[in-house]
Amino acid sequence: MARRASTQPTEGELEILKVLWDQGPSGLGAIHQALKERKQVALTTVATMLKMMLEKELVERLDGPRGYLWRPRVSRKEASAGLVGKLLEHVFDGSARRLVAHLVEEGSLSARECEELRELLESARTRAGAKRKKGGAR
Repeated sequence: MARRASTQPTEGELEILKVLWDQGPSGLGAIHQALKERKQVALTTVATMLKMMLEKELVERLDGPRGYLWRPRVSRKEASAGLVGKLLEHVFDGSARRLVAHLVEEGSLSARECEELRELLESARTRAGAKRKKGGAR
């Protein structure tokens, strides 16, 4: 049975999306130049990747003044949600707690990030409590 093509961006496609998110709609040459600042990549490779991304509906192609302009069809938030969801499902058995525990135990979080995480958790707890009170008052 053939495996269904992923709609999630690959590592290389994500690099192209980052360029487009940062620069806005861009031509092939501008995308290639931005990528070359990070690592050596052939122009033809970038063109091929953009074509594949078009088929996956990650980007759209617009007519520009001198050739095509490429624009992301997915936001950074949408791409992040999809990739994190895939990571959670395949590596942490769908458990966000296991992911956070991994980050904490591996020492991947700075003291500031730990404090920000505490604040996010407290905010979520406050919102959940307010929803419960509102739901119980009916």
